[in-house]
Formats: sequence, structure tokens, C-alpha cells
Amino acid sequence: MGRGRWRTAGSALVRVLLVWAVSTLTMLALAGILPDFRLQSDDGDSITQIGLTAAWAAGAFGLLSALVWPVLVRALLLVPALVLGLLVFFLNGSLLLLAIGLIPDGRSEVAPETAVVVAAVMSAVASATSTALAVRDDEAYRRRLYRLADRRRRRQGGAGRAGPARAAEAPPGLLVLQLDGVGYGELRRACGSGLMPTVAGLLEGSHRARSWVTDWSSQTGASQLGILHGSNFDVPAFRWYEKDTGEVMVCNRPTSAAELQRRAIARTGDGGLLTLDGASRGNLFSGGADQLALVLSVSARRGRANRSRAGYFAYFSDPANAVRTAGSFVAEVVREVVQSLRARIRGDRPRVSRGGLYPLIRAFATVVERDVVVAAVIGDMLAGRSSVYADLVAYDEVAHHSGPHGRDTDRVLQRLDRSLALIARVAEHAPRRYRIVLLSDHGQSPGETFLGRYGLTLKDLVRAGCGLPVPRRAGRTRSGAEARAAVLAALHRPVEEGEEAHPGPGSDPVVLASGNLGLISFPDIPGRASRARVERAHPALLTTLANHPGVGFLLVDGVVLGRDGKVARLDVPGEAEELLAPFGPGAARAVRRTDAFPHVADVMVNSAYDPETGEVHAFEEQIGSHGGLGGEQGHPFLMWPADLSDPGEDLGEGPGEDHGEDPGEELAGAEAVHAVLRRWLREADGPQVPVAAPPAPPVEETPPGEEINGSLPSAGVPARDEIR
Repeated sequence: MGRGRWRTAGSALVRVLLVWAVSTLTMLALAGILPDFRLQSDDGDSITQIGLTAAWAAGAFGLLSALVWPVLVRALLLVPALVLGLLVFFLNGSLLLLAIGLIPDGRSEVAPETAVVVAAVMSAVASATSTALAVRDDEAYRRRLYRLADRRRRRQGGAGRAGPARAAEAPPGLLVLQLDGVGYGELRRACGSGLMPTVAGLLEGSHRARSWVTDWSSQTGASQLGILHGSNFDVPAFRWYEKDTGEVMVCNRPTSAAELQRRAIARTGDGGLLTLDGASRGNLFSGGADQLALVLSVSARRGRANRSRAGYFAYFSDPANAVRTAGSFVAEVVREVVQSLRARIRGDRPRVSRGGLYPLIRAFATVVERDVVVAAVIGDMLAGRSSVYADLVAYDEVAHHSGPHGRDTDRVLQRLDRSLALIARVAEHAPRRYRIVLLSDHGQSPGETFLGRYGLTLKDLVRAGCGLPVPRRAGRTRSGAEARAAVLAALHRPVEEGEEAHPGPGSDPVVLASGNLGLISFPDIPGRASRARVERAHPALLTTLANHPGVGFLLVDGVVLGRDGKVARLDVPGEAEELLAPFGPGAARAVRRTDAFPHVADVMVNSAYDPETGEVHAFEEQIGSHGGLGGEQGHPFLMWPADLSDPGEDLGEGPGEDHGEDPGEELAGAEAVHAVLRRWLREADGPQVPVAAPPAPPVEETPPGEEINGSLPSAGVPARDEIR
């Protein structure tokens, strides 16, 4: 063994001993504070004996945590992910009870409920000590990262050492991080106000940013499908009714996501953006990646190799990670309850209900999913993967219920910035250089809900226009936030849409909401209903809708209807542009494209939009919404390293699509963003991404029990800057 290895082994031994010593002192302190925890026999012991007992217990607990905890988590993969998170404290306390039981002569005793507290504190202190030692010994930290990367490469059949020389030889990788729901204007505000210093620093130095324009359906399903798979054709909204099957498609339903991905692959003849050595983390779709974690489109599959919860194993196999995330989860639930109560006391308007399961959904999105996805991305970088795409949904989930601007969302942006800072620091130690791209899939537009402003839902208004009975008390429309489906998938529960999921026979129209975009379909009318057919069946409906103050415009079979009898045909140049001018210069293009979709609704309804305030009226229970046209929801951002080509250069058309793009015009449509990312993957002698490769084989979720390349080992590295 060379001198360097002896030095490394010695440093590791010193760190282990120091962590053990700190854990021993912590246990002694807890025994002195907690009445139901003792470290001595009934007859009393000397101080030396008590210290030895504490050292024995701390060592046994640390050893059990390192050896037994991963086995427990692997066995509990059959348990829903959220239940596993709630079991963390109980499992950790059980390990402490076992460690106490191993002490000779019964010199210690702890009550079961106290064991939970002691175990949590012990794990937290051990993790903090390991982190502090890693920060102080930067060279040891770097060597640890390089060894981790080397080990993963050898397991995968790779060759060569991971280190500075290897990083210089390898072509740059592309890391794309999606900040779900953060609009271009919100990004600028957050950077200018100091909420996101990491992102602001990148913009002042190595990175550039610009906005891009979404399609009419400004929501994650349409945008991410277009970005990852190159086509979002025939995705008219977040949810829509398909007459040929009688089913309602919902972008955040696992079965629908799988079908949309299949359709996109069939249309483009290409497996996706990530088919070559790629990883997909926390997304609705796989992008063709062979490394997956928390990907909704594969979570509906059954069988050992397809369980979406397998993505949680490597993260929760570290008891310190598990305890920290579980503690943060509980804290976030409390924070949401307090913030909601405070908003009610202040009488904040607009406001929506934030009770029921929502505090748990918010905590899952802002804590559990964030921590697991960030850990997965760090592992992908250490493994040297050529392309990674990850979605961080925290801001979007909170903005739906708290509004896109305010203290609640500001806190989320600050925590996201700390996550980005951690990823950027680890990237410095990866076996290859990474070009980090930040983008969003849509923005968020504020505004009171349609129900809150006018006292009735869109469905009530449609039924009134059709001459059908309207309930005396308006019912609420379920929020379609993406994180809800992720939570239900983690709980092994299907995404329920009530009676709307399978509309029964009859003449009642199917009315669905997608943010401030509404869709009306008539199941008893085969094919797409013409304007004349709708007016013949329901003479008052279109006039009722078009003249309502909460409605901006309607689309009916190639015709746009506005207030006061305004009509514009999409096939007549200039008519739609004039009528839709308040919604932005790209509105007519977006509406014209959606009108060509096979599954566009019989009547598409976009809410009113106030250009002065930027407000819209969501048809579901969201005071920060997206899904249609109007305001910041349609203007997400794209942020890229300056050494990559400008996104506006040589914009190509999507597969069979014409977005009306000319060089120098604004980047329009998710498919155009896909083309830009493909070009960046091909630059700098990186992996050659084919423009039209054969469809990729069916992707598989990482099997349970097998370490995910996007995961971290239990040593506490590289958590130098703990995510809080």
C-alpha cells in the first residue's frame, strides 16, 4: 500500500473515530436530559463505566444503521413511499432499542417513545459531524467523489480513472434542470431581489437567459412531452375527452402519460432526448432514458422491475437522509398549516382551500421529491452520464395554492436555489465537465378563480347555456397540480377524476378544466361538432359563453368567437391575430395549431385576461394557474451556458409541424426547445444524438435492490451543504 493510500485510510479512520466520539457525547447528554433513558445499572456506575456504556451503544447503533438499515429499506419497498417516510422514525428507534439491548449486563434502558427521539438526534448529529469533517477536508472530499465515480464506472463496465485528467478528456455532459412553473419574469424578479443568488451569479457570469413561448396548452404535460420527446401533437390540454375511446386523458395519470409517450415515439420515430446514456429524474415522461427514478409514465407498470417506488431506495437507504427528510417533511406540513391559517386570519384574497391532503402533497413536492431528485442528479454526475433531465416541482405546487408571488413561494425559491448551489458544487468534482441548463415548462398567472369571482363553475355555466338543471350550490373543481399524481403514485393509489374519467351515456356535455382553459365535448355528437351543429343542439350555449365577463374567447371548429359577436376564421389571414391580440402575438399561431388536433374539444374556452394586472380566472381551484393563454403562464425561461450556441440560431421545425419560426423570432413551442437541446447535445464533440433514430425499446424502472446511478451512498458525502 502506497503512502497516499495509507494517508487516505488514516484520514478515514480518524473521521470514523471522531463521529463515534461525538455520537457518544450526544448519547451521554441525552441520557442526562431525558428521564426515560439511562446508561447505568440500577446500583449506579462510575463515570468511566457510564462513558464506556455510551460508547458501546453509540458504536452499536452506528454499525446497525450502516448494515441493517439498507436491508430494512429494501424489504419495505413493498410499502408505499410516503408510508415509508412516516415509518422512518419508528424504524430508527427500533434500531436504537436493538443497540441498547446489545449492551452487556443490562446497564441501559430506554422507553420505546424516547428511543425514537434519541435515534433521530443521534442520526442528525452523526450526519452533521460527517458533513463538517468533509467540508474541512476538501481533498478527502474530492477523493471520495472520484472513488465513487470510479466504482460506478467499473460496475457498469466502464474504463479509466475518474479525476481531473479524465474530466479533461471526456466530452462535456448536458444537465437540464426544470424549475417547474417559474416564469421568465419571476426568474428575473427572484434574481434581482436576492432570492436566488446562485442563479443570479450564473447570469452575471457564465450563463444567458431568454423567454420562450408555450403552446396553447401551457402545462407540464404538453411542454415536457414536447421537450423530451420532440412532439406534443394532439395534446390540447391537461385533461381532455376522446370520443373514439370514451375516455378522459389526464396528463398526470400514469396510464395516460404512458400512452402519450407511446404516441410521441410513434409520431417522431425517435425514442427521445435521453436515449444515449441518459437519465430521467422526477419527470412525467422518460425521454428514452435507461436510468429512471420517479418517472410517472412508467409508474403504472406492474412487476418487480417496474415499481416507481424503486427510485426511493438508494436515498432512504441512508438513515441520516431518511431522518433528515422525514423531519423536513413534518416541518413543511406544519409550515403549510401555519401559512394557511395566517392567510385566513389576514383575510387574504384571492384564496383557495388548502386543507385535506394538500399539506401532505405540498410537503411531498417541496421536500421528499426534491431531496430524492437532487440526490439522483448528483449520482448521475458522479457516474459521468452524458445527459440528465430532472424536474423540480416545488414552486409550481405552492404557487397553485398560495399564488405565484408572495412569501410562501419566495421561501420555496430560496430552497431551490440552495439545491442548485449543491448541484453546481458537486459538478466541479464530476468525472466530466457538465454544462448546466436551467429551464421551465411554463409560468404562472395570478388571479381569482372563476368560481370565486362569479359564483359558479364553468360546468354550471355550460349546463345553464344548454338548458340543463344547475345545482343550487356550486361545486368545486379539483385542482390538477402535477404533484398530486406523484403522491398518489407513491401511495399506490390511482389518480381519480370522479365521474369525468368515464362519462356515461346520455346527452350531457363533458366539461373539463385545465387551468384557465376549459374544454366542452358532446359525447352524443360523433366526431368534432361544427358550429352549426352545436347551435342547432344548444342555441343559447355559444352566446352565453362568449358574452360572459369571465370568458376571453371560444374556439369552435376553426372559428374564434369573442365578446359582442366578434368572429374570426382561422383560415382567413389576419382575422384571428386581430381578435386574439390581447393574448399576445403568438396566440393565433397557438390556437391555429391546436385547432388541427384530432382530439381537440368541440368547444375550447379560454378565460378572460387582464393585460394590466396579468390576471386570469382558472376554471379549477388555483389562484396561480397555467394551462391556457394569458400572462406569464405562457412565458417560461431557458437559461444556458454562453459557450453553447444561441437558442435562436437555425431553429428547425418539429416532426411534421410548422411553428412559423424564423431566425430571430421568439422561441415558440416546446418542440422548438427540444430541437435546441438536441443541437446542444451534438455540440463540442459530445454524444451524437440522431435526429430520427428508431424507437427505443421499452424503458424499465431501476429494479428494487439495485443501486440507482442517480443515488448517493450512506457516507454523508457529498452533502457538504445540507439541503434544508
